[in-house]
Amino acid sequence: MLKKRKIPHTYAIIFYIIILAAIMTWVIPGGEYVEIVTMADGLEKTEVEFQYVDSNPQTWQVFAAMFKGFERQAGIIVFILMIGGAFWIMNSSKAIDVGILSFLKFTKKIEKYKFFKVMGVDNIVITLVMLLFSVFGAVFGMSEETIAFIIVMVPLAISMGYDSIVGVSMCFVAAGLGFAGAVLNPFTIGIAQGIAELPLFSGFEYRLFCWLVINVVGIAYILRYARRIKKDPTRSPVFHDDEYWRNRGTSDLESIETKRPAGAWISYGIILVSLVIFSWIYPMTEMKIGNNSTTLPMLPISTGLFAIFGLLSLRKSAQFFILSLLLFTILFLIVGVMGYGWYIMEIATLFFAMGIFSGLAMGYNDNAIVKNFLEGVGDIIPAALVVGLAGGIIIILEEGKVIDTILYGMSKSMKGVGDVGAVGIMYVIQNIINIVIPSGSAKAALTMPIMAPFSDLIGISRQATVMAFQFGDGFTNLITPTSGVLIGVLGVAKIPYDKWVRWVTPLIVILILLGFLLLIPTVTMELNGF
Repeated sequence: MLKKRKIPHTYAIIFYIIILAAIMTWVIPGGEYVEIVTMADGLEKTEVEFQYVDSNPQTWQVFAAMFKGFERQAGIIVFILMIGGAFWIMNSSKAIDVGILSFLKFTKKIEKYKFFKVMGVDNIVITLVMLLFSVFGAVFGMSEETIAFIIVMVPLAISMGYDSIVGVSMCFVAAGLGFAGAVLNPFTIGIAQGIAELPLFSGFEYRLFCWLVINVVGIAYILRYARRIKKDPTRSPVFHDDEYWRNRGTSDLESIETKRPAGAWISYGIILVSLVIFSWIYPMTEMKIGNNSTTLPMLPISTGLFAIFGLLSLRKSAQFFILSLLLFTILFLIVGVMGYGWYIMEIATLFFAMGIFSGLAMGYNDNAIVKNFLEGVGDIIPAALVVGLAGGIIIILEEGKVIDTILYGMSKSMKGVGDVGAVGIMYVIQNIINIVIPSGSAKAALTMPIMAPFSDLIGISRQATVMAFQFGDGFTNLITPTSGVLIGVLGVAKIPYDKWVRWVTPLIVILILLGFLLLIPTVTMELNGF
């Protein structure tokens, strides 16, 4: 009897892809796009032109790819480690268990009402959470930030009778749907339309329609899968992998020891005083949503809410105070991202502080806090390692000088195929490029200077070209192995990459086909802004 061959480890799969990328550098000629500055009517005009250059075949560099990948992805790697350590401190307090079990207890109570019984409480919860994260993805391009929520969403999903895939879908996939249907994302749509010389965030109405359609299809797919897993958890492709999360869970709320040590009051006092000071320094915050902004007293309002809810939660227990600390951490994350341009360093710092104050609230001494933090780092380090390894794929392709050659070759294939065919080919090209260049901002800067003028030559609106970029930049983020965010999310959730690929592929196919159908009206109908 033949022995069944085991599927390679995620690390091995990514290393094989690195080797494949190195082989491509021997087969594909070297090339690069260069900026050519010309003078027209006394004004400088910058154009992008492709030039063939000497190739740089990669050999031994495949063994250095992980080191260079760590250098490139250092920010995300440190982000993952700090988040993992901070949440381990919080997890040791059993605050997340208390929150999840209290939430499940609440859902059981409202199930008796006819509306919730017909609609299904779980369906409502999953839909609302996914819509929230989708809005974040559509408005400010939430991506890396989802890694921090995996440690909350996966245990919640499993406690509700689902699996880690549903937990990942509730935040990461939802944010991906919003990212693909971007309405006001300044990092993708803003950059792409700016380069294409279009009014920023023009075509809003049709983009909003596309966002709604994408979310209806995506959320319906997740709800259908979740219902199947609820009926039979063993049908989950990660049923055995989720043993890790099931072992971490607590089935009885009453068995968790709740307490209110002096450290909780000290933690509350320090945070409140700090927030009051920051509110005095920054009384008003300019909250930016896409190209629009409004000035509000966000910090004073948040400080007042924390003073009230922090005090109320402390009257119950330190665990409930830590839960309120988590909720306000998320609130300040939103304020920081939309009001102060925060990125992963500031977000990691915010969660790190949350972890420290969580330990203080439980009455832990400095050694206990350090011990829990290091245990969290140790638990999460496989996810950090795989992010560095995945970063090596892009390193090999860039140093081999083949990315631009691939782009140039595909751009030449769009001539003489009609409007729908041309926008479809643009869409395919953007999807393929996204596999090797997952950064939306970088891809916009690379492809739009080429695609926008080309669309003029073949009679397609530049807005349609931006939409092709938008969809092509979004959907494949959910599957590309070069995405540090995806690999980080899967590492934290303990989902093997090969199992994720098998599960997500049908959804990706549906979304890509849907994206093509939504592109057709951009070249066949009169749409506002197109």
